[in-house]
Amino acid sequence: MTNLDRAKALALLVPAALLAGAYGSQYLGHLFPCHMCWWQRYAHFAALAAAILAYALRGFPDRGRSLVWLAALAILVSGGIGFYHAGVEMKIFPGITSCSASAEGSPEEMLRQIMDAPLFRCDEVQWSLLGISLAGWNFLISTASAVLILWLSLKRPRSLAAA
Repeated sequence: MTNLDRAKALALLVPAALLAGAYGSQYLGHLFPCHMCWWQRYAHFAALAAAILAYALRGFPDRGRSLVWLAALAILVSGGIGFYHAGVEMKIFPGITSCSASAEGSPEEMLRQIMDAPLFRCDEVQWSLLGISLAGWNFLISTASAVLILWLSLKRPRSLAAA
């Protein structure tokens, strides 16, 4: 198995596993996604599509390498969104107004903000493991995986490196 084959496999398996975990936590664990959770999923869907195309177009001159890079970039984007989301949960960054609570403005404005807030807010942690929320885990896993995928896809085969 070549390094590119390993990169393709990771580009396919990582978003598939993270999406399976997200949907499993939603439908089996009753943890419902907020807006930023969905944004992270969208990036993983894009990565999954690029990885599937990389396998489908492996006969082309670059053997799907550019699609593996695109998948890695989408996984990295999901990790970046996860970083921001975890920061919102920890109150480091301000959340987007459509899914975070704020108590600013007149009483009427505050009431409107409360009434317009969705049921599942982006600034509340629904579940954590070792003090890290799902968004934080997505950041860690996605970022590390994207870097590994890029490294593997750029690494020269041993036979060419010795020449």
